[in-house]
Amino acid sequence: MTLTAQARGTIAELRESVARLHSELTRNELVVWTAGNVSARVPGEDLMVIKPSGVSYDDLNADTMVVTDLHGNLVHGDLAPSSDTAAHAYVYRHLPDVGGVVHTHSTYATAWAARGEPIPCVLTMIADEFGGEIPVGPFALIGDDSIGRGIVETLRATRSPAVLMRNHGPFTVGATARDAVKAAVMVEDVARTVHIAHQLGTPVPLSRSDVDRLHARYQNVYGQR
Repeated sequence: MTLTAQARGTIAELRESVARLHSELTRNELVVWTAGNVSARVPGEDLMVIKPSGVSYDDLNADTMVVTDLHGNLVHGDLAPSSDTAAHAYVYRHLPDVGGVVHTHSTYATAWAARGEPIPCVLTMIADEFGGEIPVGPFALIGDDSIGRGIVETLRATRSPAVLMRNHGPFTVGATARDAVKAAVMVEDVARTVHIAHQLGTPVPLSRSDVDRLHARYQNVYGQR
């Protein structure tokens, strides 16, 4: 594949940033061993950068990141891409506003996925980041784009950037890979808090109008602009 100098430069930057973002998964205790992955869409190209399969987090760097097309075919790199590449690629093909995808097996969020139960919107943080409950997607086997199809069909019906794929774990998306990592960190945090709340009693849900106001403020006003 022939790429412009600008595209090659963008890919080099993304390989560096995606490698760094994987350290956020370990720092926030969202993964163990070699599980989990971060990917980023290459703007203006039908390409993505993703973690290689089965490589220790200690050994990840810009050079080990691989580049595939949006059907999961290896374009650049010496290692086989993540086993979840087909799912990431399907998301990018069907959700054009998504620039980053993350998958983890973080403990509490995955526990909710094992139960096949959405995380209810009982916290302002859930309203802020997810715009309502965090939904459950269908069970699908790894190996083709079945997981990607489940992610897309679930996310299209919600404002949430996270989906709990049943009996598997959370997938998160964002305008950038960093945004998707942030959503992965936050989904684990709220999954833990709501689990504890259930142990104490019945959490009180937020009203739809309050959820809408909280979500709009967080998405459009909060932080530095």
